[in-house]
Amino acid sequence: MKKGRDPIRLSGVVAAIATPNLPGTLEPDYSGLLELLDFVADGGVDSICLMGSTGEFLNYTIGDRQRALYLAAKRSRLPLIVGVGHSTFRGALELAEDAIGNGASAILLMPPYFYPYQQSEVEAFCRLFAEEVGSDLPILLYNIPQFTSPIAFETARRLLDTGRFAGIKDSSGDWDNFAQLLSLKADRSFALFAGNDAIALRAVQAGADGVLSGCAAAIPEVLSGLYNAARSGDAGAAERWQARLNEFIAWIERFPAPVGIKRALQVRKQKGGEPAVPLSPQNALLLEEFAAWFAGWIKTALR
Repeated sequence: MKKGRDPIRLSGVVAAIATPNLPGTLEPDYSGLLELLDFVADGGVDSICLMGSTGEFLNYTIGDRQRALYLAAKRSRLPLIVGVGHSTFRGALELAEDAIGNGASAILLMPPYFYPYQQSEVEAFCRLFAEEVGSDLPILLYNIPQFTSPIAFETARRLLDTGRFAGIKDSSGDWDNFAQLLSLKADRSFALFAGNDAIALRAVQAGADGVLSGCAAAIPEVLSGLYNAARSGDAGAAERWQARLNEFIAWIERFPAPVGIKRALQVRKQKGGEPAVPLSPQNALLLEEFAAWFAGWIKTALR
């Protein structure tokens, strides 16, 4: 396999960006995606994640995902972490091979989605994937039990102990699980990212390396402000940023993911695209109420 493009510092704020889509089609809006790369970079994030859960990777073909990376690698000013989530081992491996050859700086690997798997299968999947990929790019594990089989703590510990994984993104939102991962860092070298924005500040203050954030796709300045304030020891400012972030989260959790984030992008003059599934009439009205709220909120939040 060919080497990836750039070394990456596995810390800070990683924006897990949405994938704008062309209305009335199953195709990504590639021009909108490229504009979004510039938007989040201008918002102060450190890296960008393509085709994660916020990017709705499962709605696009392997070819779509490969083209998105090819174009993004030419445009992005920041390192790219590429999600290779797939329902099959061979699919994930094909996406990884493309990531290595076409400009990614790291890989984000979740367990195979849709069908539930036991921890023994999850561990075997991750181990064999790492053996096939080798050391060409850092591999981050991705625990998101809301959408796929979990990576239990003991499974994560054994995988991280192999030395083949650069770190883990934990999106479970379970603080006890996150605290156990933090405890592993006392005598192991790996990057730990909070993937649930509700615990972003608590995680960074407790020693996490950073946040890998879907909210940063729409409000990168808020996540960057939170992280920088926390790292500089300005607890008051960090808490104010988290309070603002919580207000945003409370709204978007009322919609299927990532509908609220994509609507917020549209308010900010970025391309979002239509929801993958039509909203109920009640939620369609609520989404417009959210858009009106967000238009005022974002001005105040960034003041």
